[in-house]
Amino acid sequence: MVKLTGPSLSAAASGSIANTVTFSKCKGQNYLRKHAIPANPKTALQTSTRCMLRFLSQAWKSIDTTPKASWAARAAELNLSPYHAFIKANLQRWTQFHSPSQTHPSPQTGTQPYATFHQCYGAPRCAHLLFKIYTLQNVWGFIIFRSTASSFPTGPSNAIHILPVTETGDLPYIDSDLDPGTYYYNARHFTTEGLLAAEESERSAIVT
Repeated sequence: MVKLTGPSLSAAASGSIANTVTFSKCKGQNYLRKHAIPANPKTALQTSTRCMLRFLSQAWKSIDTTPKASWAARAAELNLSPYHAFIKANLQRWTQFHSPSQTHPSPQTGTQPYATFHQCYGAPRCAHLLFKIYTLQNVWGFIIFRSTASSFPTGPSNAIHILPVTETGDLPYIDSDLDPGTYYYNARHFTTEGLLAAEESERSAIVT
């Protein structure tokens, strides 16, 4: 990557030329770099990191003012916005298999809500999962895990989706684009305070 200190076509140019070089800007500095096609790896761990990032980025919008304000001091320490401090800290927690927390620091305490992984069944190219939320209390979401082997341990490497919980009642999820075969699922719900529940009963689905 080359920093631009004078015009190269235009110091403020952006985009690529003939799939050879790319102009870009980062933190106020203009750069010229070799054009590259970005990779899109889909290892299990990368997939789980992406699903957690997707959950966090969407969840921030609905967090109350008081939990959001708790990130101000951490954001100042990191020279980040409270939003980016929230994302960074919770992704770090995820690498250690801790669930996310709405507040900083995470208390990891509180009462476990009454929510269960109710049933699972297969269909053509997909599996249908159903969760039941009996009391909201401070439940924030379900982490869904999948494996092709039974009695598997849950962890970031086999997490496939973070399902937000916003109301009581039935909460369905469809795991799609699956090859035919038998798949095993488990789930763990977590609270707004970063408390991760125990594993549910493992269930299986025969996908056709």
